[in-house]
Amino acid sequence: MTPQELKNSILQLAIQGKLVEQRGDEGTGAELLEKIFAAKNAKDAKGAMKGYRATSAKSAKESRLASNDSRPVEDAPFDIPESWEWVRLGEVCAIARGGSPRPIKDFITTAADGVNWIKIGDTEKDGKYICSTAEKIKPSGVPKSRMVHVGDFLLTNSMSFGRPYILKVDGCIHDGWLVISQGEKIFDQEYLYWVLSSGYAYAQFCAKVSGAVVKNLNSDKVANSVFPLPPLAEQKRIVAKIEELMPLVDRYEKAWSRLEDFNKRFPVDMQKSLLQMAIQGKLVEQRPEEGTAAELLEKILAAKNAEDAKGKGEKSHAKSAKSAKVGTCVSRDKIPDDEKPFEIPESWEWARLGEIADINGGFAFKSTNYTSKGVRVIRISDFIETGFVNDKIVRYSYDEALKPYILEEKNILLCMTGGTVGKSLFVPKMNELMVVNQRVAMIKVRQAIPEYVYKIILAPITQKVIQDSKNSTNDNISMDTIKGFLIPLPPLAEQKRIVAKLEELLPLCERLK
Repeated sequence: MTPQELKNSILQLAIQGKLVEQRGDEGTGAELLEKIFAAKNAKDAKGAMKGYRATSAKSAKESRLASNDSRPVEDAPFDIPESWEWVRLGEVCAIARGGSPRPIKDFITTAADGVNWIKIGDTEKDGKYICSTAEKIKPSGVPKSRMVHVGDFLLTNSMSFGRPYILKVDGCIHDGWLVISQGEKIFDQEYLYWVLSSGYAYAQFCAKVSGAVVKNLNSDKVANSVFPLPPLAEQKRIVAKIEELMPLVDRYEKAWSRLEDFNKRFPVDMQKSLLQMAIQGKLVEQRPEEGTAAELLEKILAAKNAEDAKGKGEKSHAKSAKSAKVGTCVSRDKIPDDEKPFEIPESWEWARLGEIADINGGFAFKSTNYTSKGVRVIRISDFIETGFVNDKIVRYSYDEALKPYILEEKNILLCMTGGTVGKSLFVPKMNELMVVNQRVAMIKVRQAIPEYVYKIILAPITQKVIQDSKNSTNDNISMDTIKGFLIPLPPLAEQKRIVAKLEELLPLCERLK
């Protein structure tokens, strides 16, 4: 049960007479109505209460809910105690809409004789009272507005309609408010506040609002709303019980919010934890028979050296494959110890992404040369983490100059610029020939497992580098930064086992979202 549901349940019990016991010595709602209507009738006879319906206590009790378009008492929405009565709000309260002198800017004043100008902005979030106003209007604007007084209720009547507030100041209201005033005290002020705050009241207001876009709650509809009336003394006891319980609801809400926050963060945090465990060598065991990452790096760098010798590869940091000792890495730039973020198993090696992958930026296509046929061009907007976006596909006539930019299966794409810098995609398979546009890095992993390298890119170690680079370079990440990504590299067989374990566990995290 959510905190709001709990609060609604308490208020529903309150207005059904189930929150406190009924006491015979406190009288009945009918007797309260009789006194109120008798007082009204007396004032009406003197002409002092025009606009109120002069109704006898008997007729009020027998036909109150049958008047106008209302339902008879037998169709009341729920049962209430015998000592209670159903009343229409307009029978016992005066309800009116505010008004605004126009143009309002001509009436705003800072003069000492200004009248408080009460606006929605003068309320506090989840507040109960309106205690002050930010602006005042000239006295000449009062006849064009509506004056309200301390103790009156204000009800929002549009957009987030039906929210009640108790006035602690006198002032004028615009037409975004309804005012509810009691000529005779039939409702305890606090009781009426909680009744109007209940889910039952809101449901009635929702059923009555009009407007296709902006919902409006007018005074007639509020006046025709039906509410339960307990004896006045019982109203006070109901308020006392509600105010005893609401602090407990507040405590429950704080605990609920913490739990909700935890539940929202848990799948993501669990994914990050699994990835972190994986790249620290803590997700699967190490097996001596699988060799070492140093041996793997030796093969990778030897292959790069061979390609360099033929002029087919990028310039390598490795000097010579022959200079390597058995079981050790080919000569390469060592990663300083103070740059290594955590410990890795002895059979692993720290490497840089540029050592184990070919990384290229895309081709600088001219959008004016896009065609309806040809090879598909992959731009920043054409992929997300889960796959390609097939809206607004653009193509380009293929020629040999585009060969270095052809996307291949198990390549990794990484956005290098814009609001989505760091966005990535692992390409498991290709359905057509594609080439990569500029500002998208294309990563082709050498001999290592591409799926494992992609997990490194998703892991906190790389994401932090991306975010730090993004923050310092105005949403851009350089090719040098990408090539410098630190890769905790296990032996090839262990990489496969890590990927298999992650593919088993990560979907479980997705199901928790």
